[in-house]
Amino acid sequence: MKIKSVKGTNDYLPSEVALRDYLQNKILETYINGGYQRIMTPAIEDAENLDKSDGGENLNLIFNIMKRGDKLQKALDNGDKLFDLGLRYDLTLPLSRYFANNRDKLLLPAKCIQIGNVYRAERPQKGRLREFVQCDIDVIGSSSYSTEVELIHTTAKALKAIDIGSFTVKINDRRILRSMLLNCGFLAESLDSISITFDKMDKIGKDGVIDELTQKGFSADAISKFSEVLDKPMTLDSLKGVCDEDAISSVENIINAVNELSGGSFKIEFDISLVRGQGYYTGTVFEVRSDKFSGAIAGGGRYDNLIGKFIGENVPAVGFSIGFERIFGILKDSGYQIPDSKKKIAMLYSSDEIVSAISEADKLRREYSVTLLEKPKKLGKYLDKVKDAGYWGWCFVGEEIKELN
Repeated sequence: MKIKSVKGTNDYLPSEVALRDYLQNKILETYINGGYQRIMTPAIEDAENLDKSDGGENLNLIFNIMKRGDKLQKALDNGDKLFDLGLRYDLTLPLSRYFANNRDKLLLPAKCIQIGNVYRAERPQKGRLREFVQCDIDVIGSSSYSTEVELIHTTAKALKAIDIGSFTVKINDRRILRSMLLNCGFLAESLDSISITFDKMDKIGKDGVIDELTQKGFSADAISKFSEVLDKPMTLDSLKGVCDEDAISSVENIINAVNELSGGSFKIEFDISLVRGQGYYTGTVFEVRSDKFSGAIAGGGRYDNLIGKFIGENVPAVGFSIGFERIFGILKDSGYQIPDSKKKIAMLYSSDEIVSAISEADKLRREYSVTLLEKPKKLGKYLDKVKDAGYWGWCFVGEEIKELN
């Protein structure tokens, strides 16, 4: 049998789990302190829900679950689909279904927390896992830009609480982008595909975006005008009169309010190239980028049409998700130490000392984190392993604590 975890998944050592627990607890504490309430949804969703969720390229990464028993045999006999369930690829689709199923029990606007595992059939590589944790807050039932302000403010507080360092919030509104693309001459039905390509701007650059749009077969004239637009600086002021005025005003209000609240503790900037990959976003989109490490560490946006797929009426909704695995990897690799944690002590004992060992350990636990370990036959190499496992010191029962050097 194979001993390694499946590609794209990880086993975590005790020290890694301690860091993961600490980070998740700090994020959750900040979310709750911000007035959000935790909910839980299943990891398994109906395949039809996942397929119709406008999840962009994530729809190609769904782990489908095959039908079982007689249902599977019937599907094989009739040439029908072999799967009826799938693993959630994010927490937004499950939240939308959850709201549709429980809205009569929820106070509006509903302010929800979700922290849980999600699954994508990625090609495993550094930074891309098949099983990973997301930490989401969402507000359902308000179309006011004040919800975006509150989400950005709370997410920023969570990031500062876990010492991620300086960061910048990038913000855009898909309505601004759509109006700009229409002005270039692209057809309305092609905008989602163009937006997906444009979202790669920071990775493949302007030339890469233009090449991909050309390969997709879009109008050469529209691509040429779009290329000219990309050569010019695009600020909110420069886009007034040519793009959606309501969207521009909303982004301006959000930036001004967040700047006032932040007191300069982080930056927030308009970025027309910010799209976000999910197709369900309808308006504001935002992303947090570390000023020290490359790549996004949080992202989200407004998805006012997704809940309507379940109940036949649109309900405004907006959410922000912290990229937990990215942050965990950054802090782990930088040797981050959990602040104010008790020093770990290994107390070595013989079997006939177990009662006194437990009694003494309980007293020491007021000041230290104590683990009882049976005395090894050879002490030297064993203490090296104890030190490597993150212990600060050790002792025999009834003796003084010695620091591991």
